[in-house]
Amino acid sequence: MAGTTPSNGSPGVPGTPRVLRAMNDRAALDLLAAHGPLTRTRIGELTGLSKPTTSQLLSRLESAGLVRTTGRQSGRPGPNAVLYEIDPAVGHVAALSADPTGITALVADITGREVGRRRIEAYPEKPVAEDVRHRTAQLVVEAVDGALAQAGLGHDDLRATVIGTPGAIDPHDGRLRYAPHLPGWHSRTLRAELAEVLGTPVTIENDVNLAAIAEQYEGAAQDHDDFVLAWLDEGVGAAIVLGGVLLRGATGGAGEIGYMPVPGAPLLRGPEGTPGSYRGGFESLVSGAVVRERAGGKLLPDALADTAVRDELARHIATGLAAVVAVVDPELVVLSGQVAQAGGEELRLRVTEEMTGLALPRPLLRISELDGDPILTGALRTALDQARDTVFDTA
Repeated sequence: MAGTTPSNGSPGVPGTPRVLRAMNDRAALDLLAAHGPLTRTRIGELTGLSKPTTSQLLSRLESAGLVRTTGRQSGRPGPNAVLYEIDPAVGHVAALSADPTGITALVADITGREVGRRRIEAYPEKPVAEDVRHRTAQLVVEAVDGALAQAGLGHDDLRATVIGTPGAIDPHDGRLRYAPHLPGWHSRTLRAELAEVLGTPVTIENDVNLAAIAEQYEGAAQDHDDFVLAWLDEGVGAAIVLGGVLLRGATGGAGEIGYMPVPGAPLLRGPEGTPGSYRGGFESLVSGAVVRERAGGKLLPDALADTAVRDELARHIATGLAAVVAVVDPELVVLSGQVAQAGGEELRLRVTEEMTGLALPRPLLRISELDGDPILTGALRTALDQARDTVFDTA
């Protein structure tokens, strides 16, 4: 038949031995990435492959430098079985979190193990190097280089870089939207500049979306395909996941609930303003700065120990969430960010009580229990997925 490629083992032809081998290779590598060292027998059990096929697979992956042996399994009857693991040296990724005061970079190997970290404060007077055209690009490179140096690595070791920022990248023109407080990040050529100086593909992603990805992988939303993550911090936003997929919107701005009109908040008119100014919308009622101000300048944990402050905050949060829930009808709402963490279980209970009668759907309500920075965790998971798609492809 005209246009049909012969089934001769050529790459990319479905059903050919080469494609089937690549699929089995990827399945085994994903298992090793998820579970750590496994025996040949266990890999065969989990993949459903025969012993001879599993042996051939592992031999092939060893020859390709993707897998190595790492001792033997002990504590079982009979000879100790050889353990196999992914060779962590086959690739590394960089995950970054940017905020108004600086950039944090984390470098991890292909298994997800952190090997380096660096924080760079974004001082306005910091000079710009001549070989980097954009000051923001310079700061990113400085943070990544610091993390790489800690690990004894260079740019050539990186396979993917993912950066989390407030706001969202417009898919049409590449500009950062909804983040006037990050003036250095609005160049439409920034991603290309970063890819050039880092020598790796670069993804710039909304920070709250990345926090939601972290919850999907290892947090409160692991068993839910439809959920909303409400980020309550110095900034306020949401990530909406439907059918397991992030909802981004036409301009990348889905979930920007900080701007949402709610009762009791002044209406927000236009993008003008300076960092730290709360000009209207939901954010003007529930941000960290507003909570501290209501409590007379106390730090968040002490501020939310005040019952009156906590109850008022819960009412405002419930009002905002009711609007989101009425439209999206999620199975679960996860409260994350410094305000949610400081309020803890007491705040969750009060928000649940306040939502009674406000919205017909009644989703589960949970506080994030992730350790560390969920934005960095989500950026790392995204970078690992991207890198593994390349590194683990044996076709």
